[in-house]
Amino acid sequence: MTTQPMSIIQPPDTITHKPHLTQSPTNISLTPEQFERLYLAPKVPHAADHAAKFANAVPLGFLGFVISTFTFSMVLMGWGGASGLAAVAGIFFFTGPALLLLSTIFLWIQAQFFSMMVCGLFSVFWLSFGMLQLPSLELAGAYAGGDAVAGAASKEMNAVVALYLLVWGFALGTFWVFTLRINVVFAGIFGFVTAGVWVLSAAYWAVSTGDLQKAIRLQKAGAALLFVVGLLGWYMLFVIMAAEMRWRICPPVGDLSKYWATTDVEIATLEGVKNE
Repeated sequence: MTTQPMSIIQPPDTITHKPHLTQSPTNISLTPEQFERLYLAPKVPHAADHAAKFANAVPLGFLGFVISTFTFSMVLMGWGGASGLAAVAGIFFFTGPALLLLSTIFLWIQAQFFSMMVCGLFSVFWLSFGMLQLPSLELAGAYAGGDAVAGAASKEMNAVVALYLLVWGFALGTFWVFTLRINVVFAGIFGFVTAGVWVLSAAYWAVSTGDLQKAIRLQKAGAALLFVVGLLGWYMLFVIMAAEMRWRICPPVGDLSKYWATTDVEIATLEGVKNE
């Protein structure tokens, strides 16, 4: 990877059509690491051609994600005697998904592939998990002849939710692999959230087998991992906003892209090389 700064703007008569050269109303020069902080996207062809035409949508998604994650984790850990998620059901439908969905749409317009995928992934996660918190749907009652309390403690329902979270862990783990070429903070977010979801899956398995004490311990452990995810998310949000607001501070994020070879070529070109 080149260590030369990437210019966001050039005089009109010198603009060239390079993959990472875009226009902005102010003269700002970004290093490759700063570029990663702003857009959280691996340097692939056409990943940021349109980014400077619109406001950076990544912080919007991060805001919804960290508020929801922090609230969710603290309730699961029972801080201050908190119990149950019905009072904060809004994080599953508005705070999280609303901001994440808007961010997904805006990032799609900006051609920010990986960031769009991340925001879309967490948007549907909060929506789907929030469905379990709506008493009006009577999902738990369907497992015990209409008795919601018995259904929520039933082996069948808890096993289903455990399997669902298990699959989510594999999905999040897949995304974690690709964050390894971005930065340490982003990789940490996906690493801890993957582990946290799997631990929560184990908690539901424990409920399905009737081991409630084990389930409570696993629930708190999984929530603690998600709390770390929230902390890393707040840190990343601050870093991005500081860069967008042109602060002179540059909190470290641990650039990982320098350890990877540049792949600014089309996929068809790569396939052609392999076939030769």
